[in-house]
Amino acid sequence: MRHRMRGRKFGRERDQRRLMIKNLLVSLVDHGRINTTEAKAKELRGRAERLVTYAKKNTVHHRRLVYRYLQNRTLVKKLFDEIAPLYTEREGGYTRVLKNGYRKGDCAPMAIIEFTDYIIHQPKEEKKSAKKKSAKPKETKVKKEEKPKETTKVKKEEKPKETNVKKEEKPEKTTEKKETEAKE
Repeated sequence: MRHRMRGRKFGRERDQRRLMIKNLLVSLVDHGRINTTEAKAKELRGRAERLVTYAKKNTVHHRRLVYRYLQNRTLVKKLFDEIAPLYTEREGGYTRVLKNGYRKGDCAPMAIIEFTDYIIHQPKEEKKSAKKKSAKPKETKVKKEEKPKETTKVKKEEKPKETNVKKEEKPEKTTEKKETEAKE
């Protein structure tokens, strides 16, 4: 029995497990939300909340403690300057785990872990997607209509013009020669 045994092993050795959790923490701080298995999300939740608690205190010592986990100065700055100020009045519960069905390959239970009050920049994406949606149909319609017409017309028109020009040039030259000979 595993009474009072903390933590999950994930079928990995200690160093691999530690790096996996570190990578998940980096992704969570960077993106604000990640999709992973339910067990990994539940294991990650405690460590992510500990980092936010450190960031709320905002001392040099706590910055160094957070840097030990994240190993990236820009992410440490983002955690201290953007994420932690959202939770100044909250005593805990900085993250949430939402169940997200089952993975297709091995039927593992999936979950989304995200910061509760963290605003993911969705309005910018919506604006971009709205622009793309409105711009793409116009461009594709124009391209589809113009290309076939131009290519078929150009090919058909070029061949007759070239043959007509050659035939017309030859008789003109002969008439000019005859006129110059007649003048002399």
